[in-house]
Amino acid sequence: MTAELVRGQNHPLPEVRLEVRVSAGKPIVAGATLSDEHGKVRGVEWVAHPGTPTLPGLEVSKQAAADHRLAFDLDALPGAVHRVSVLLALPTGVGGPVRFGAVAAPFVAVTGLDGLEVASYTVTGLDTESAVVALELYRRQGAWKVRAVGQGYAGGLAELLTDQGLPEARELAGSINEAVAQGLARSVSAPPPRTPDADRSRQTAAPGPDQPHTGTGPQGAPGTVPPQHTPYATGAQGPAGSQPGMPGGLAQPEPSTAAQTSPPTAGGTINYSHPGRQTSAPPPPPPTAPPAQPGQPAQPVAGDATGWSMEERLYNQVWGMFEDLARTVAAYRSAVDFADSRMEKELDQVLSDPRSRIGGQGDAAREAARTKHAQLVDQARAALDRDLAQLVAEAEVVEPALPLAYASWDNPVWHGYRAPMEIPMAVRLGDLSLPESENLSIPMLVRLPLERGLWIDSGRTSMEGTLADSDQMRRLAMDTAVAHAGRLLAVYPAGEFTVHVIDPAGSGASSLAPLTGSGVLAAPPAAGAAGVTEVLNRLTQRVDLVQMAMRGGAADSLPPGFDTAEQLLIVNDFPHGFDDRAVTRLRYLADEGPAVGVHLMMVADREDAAEYGPLLDPLWRSLLRITPVPDDHLADPWVGHAWTYEPSLVPANSQVLQQVLAAVAARRRSWNR
Repeated sequence: MTAELVRGQNHPLPEVRLEVRVSAGKPIVAGATLSDEHGKVRGVEWVAHPGTPTLPGLEVSKQAAADHRLAFDLDALPGAVHRVSVLLALPTGVGGPVRFGAVAAPFVAVTGLDGLEVASYTVTGLDTESAVVALELYRRQGAWKVRAVGQGYAGGLAELLTDQGLPEARELAGSINEAVAQGLARSVSAPPPRTPDADRSRQTAAPGPDQPHTGTGPQGAPGTVPPQHTPYATGAQGPAGSQPGMPGGLAQPEPSTAAQTSPPTAGGTINYSHPGRQTSAPPPPPPTAPPAQPGQPAQPVAGDATGWSMEERLYNQVWGMFEDLARTVAAYRSAVDFADSRMEKELDQVLSDPRSRIGGQGDAAREAARTKHAQLVDQARAALDRDLAQLVAEAEVVEPALPLAYASWDNPVWHGYRAPMEIPMAVRLGDLSLPESENLSIPMLVRLPLERGLWIDSGRTSMEGTLADSDQMRRLAMDTAVAHAGRLLAVYPAGEFTVHVIDPAGSGASSLAPLTGSGVLAAPPAAGAAGVTEVLNRLTQRVDLVQMAMRGGAADSLPPGFDTAEQLLIVNDFPHGFDDRAVTRLRYLADEGPAVGVHLMMVADREDAAEYGPLLDPLWRSLLRITPVPDDHLADPWVGHAWTYEPSLVPANSQVLQQVLAAVAARRRSWNR
């Protein structure tokens, strides 16, 4: 499985002959520098760029392009070379974007010669920078590794090359820009948008000449293809690293629809695509179901999306279902609006004519307008019901096939739990639905590692019928936090996820019992002002230490015994028990922690927090708000639907969470031996 790196993370390279594939939404320049054991580039002959695209063991693109393939033979590099840096830059002086913050986040992937991805990295967090060191391939104890760097430079290539110790940095940067400008007429533009669901079976009849679009799929999709992004709390900012997922993000998330690969034609090119980025083409799904009979909808099959593995196929299929539901409901609402406006217009015309205001002629005209309105609404509802029925049938097939990380707590897969060997692509945090789809909900998948913390709101909700007293809401919120934390512990390999708890007054003791009783916590829940201070100090020091190691290019030089696992801090009943200094440290963890593997899960009432003034607003807005009861506070960023979120909770009287956590603890003990 591909290692999806975060900034500063490294991964071993299994072979020395490989490619680095770069995807961006605009033409960019790709290059590479060679450096010695001190990290210094000894001269211009150690820089591969469009003007000099070939060096021993290295070849880069000759022009600016939206997609690049850089070829490497690490054994053929000069013996003095200990590091290869992959550089990306925006062309200058050609009227294009001048900063990476104005374009889509570049995606880079290291692949073998067979096209299989070894590691990938999405370069997020850029703003005014116009050049960036995306990756490093470096030699360590005779073996090669790749590290995600993401170091940007507002001064462009000149500043980047100067930072790498090249004396002729400005002259070389000028010659690179000149070579790019000369070849810009040959530059490769970004690939055109692909039709959504081209590899999916859903089809919708084309509307008649007097009928608005009312279905999903290529014919019924309103507007352009929406990207796969995380629904976010209305009024709050989008997820960190967004391009603003539902899952990455929702999970975040951190992607566009999984597009399929068209077969190459003679003399043509191959369009490689992947959720949210351009890269090597995943294989199509296996033909596990017979083709549909003419005039009949295709039978749903679990894993019918593209992807390298069944996990990725199911992830992409869930995304497809989410987007299909968003589109078909948007089409239905648009059709109803069209019918309403048309009826109003016709009624206005009737009323504007004095001769038709009274008498049988006016009554007939009004009745005709209402009849036509009812016909249009009925047609729209029929199309919606047809699409919903197909999505419900697909959900009934997909839900039982979901892997551990995507499965609901009542899925039988949890009763055969075994600790995974790899980190999954995403994790399920709940379900999403719309008012028009009472019998259909879509799993809310968030990409891993988490790019945003979670705010579990223990206050009042906006939906009627879900109100509870304050004590009950706090208990439900803490139960939700424990269920999410237990799931994260279960889906990570042994020893790669650590949970800390701050419970200043001990009010969450009963909800925390599954975590404390199984022994999966790093330490007992911290209580009192001293406990809060100690945990926050420890985690902020960890963030500082890892950041310094990453900035110094010494991520492998952390102290012996340093816990490299992802860290999750659960804070109960915030902000009670926190002084100004503790709040400042918490904000620091929320802002800086995710990039170095430290994540927050806050259990708090938004209204209570508001009483502490605007100081907490940035903290609240930086987190993804979810609720312990169904609530319609999440909005997708392209259609604007208000999605009803329902948390993924353990069924009442079920012991599945305790059993899974006991297995996690046992696995951790055997792993630590």
